[in-house]
Amino acid sequence: MNLLLLSNSTQHGRGYLEHALDTVIGFLPAGGRLVFVPYALADHDGYTARVRGALAGAGIDVRGVHEGGDPLARLGEADAVFVGGGNSFRLLSALYRTGLREALTKAVGAGLPYMGASAGTNMAAPSLRTTNDMPIVEPPSFEALGLVPFQINPHYLDPDPASTHKGETREERLTEFLEENDVPVLGLREGSWLRVDGARATLGGARDARLFRRGTAPRELAVGADLSELLGTVPAFDSRA
Repeated sequence: MNLLLLSNSTQHGRGYLEHALDTVIGFLPAGGRLVFVPYALADHDGYTARVRGALAGAGIDVRGVHEGGDPLARLGEADAVFVGGGNSFRLLSALYRTGLREALTKAVGAGLPYMGASAGTNMAAPSLRTTNDMPIVEPPSFEALGLVPFQINPHYLDPDPASTHKGETREERLTEFLEENDVPVLGLREGSWLRVDGARATLGGARDARLFRRGTAPRELAVGADLSELLGTVPAFDSRA
C-alpha cells in the first residue's frame, strides 16, 4: 500500500491543501494524472475545480472521476487517486453505487497511490463506524475500503475542560466504540496525517495524534512516530468487551 491519509484538507487561515502541500506534491507522481473522487460533496464539478486549482502549480493533471461518464474507466487511467472530504455516509454510498468501492480496493492493493482527506481518510479504514458525520444517506453497508486494518478518527478533538457543553466528548464516543469493537482507533488531530509505505506507517504533520485501544488509557503519539505495528492489526468488530 502507498497511502497518504490527511486528517483535514483545509486548515484555519490557509487555502485548500496549503498546510500539507509540500507533502502532497511529494507523494503524488510528478506530472501524473490524479483522479479525484468528489462524491462526499454535492457539487462534484466545483469540488474538482477546487482541487485542480490547488495543485495547478505542481503540474499535476487533475481529473474528476465523474467526468466522462464512466468512473471505473477514469480510475483505470489514473497514476494516483485522491478521495476528498465531506460527508462520509454520502461518499461511501456513492462508492458502492458506482462500483468504485471494489475497484479502489483492488487498484490500491495493486500499488495505485491513494490520498484521502477527512471522509476520504475514513474510507481507508475497515468500517465507517468511527466517523464524526451525520448519516444523511444510508449506504448498503458500513464496510469501507479496508486499506489499513485499524480505524481512524479524523478531526480528533481533545476534551475541553472549560466547555459548558454537556454532550459526549470525542474520547467518550471512541471509548463506547471500543466497548463493542476490539479495533485500535487512531485519532488524527487537525494538521496531522498518516503515511503508509508498504509495511511502514508513520505519523506526519504538525500535531501529535492519539491512539485508543480497548482496555488501556489513550496514548499520545508524537509526530514522526512509527506506527507500523498497527498494520498487523486483526480487527474484531461486534466483539463486546
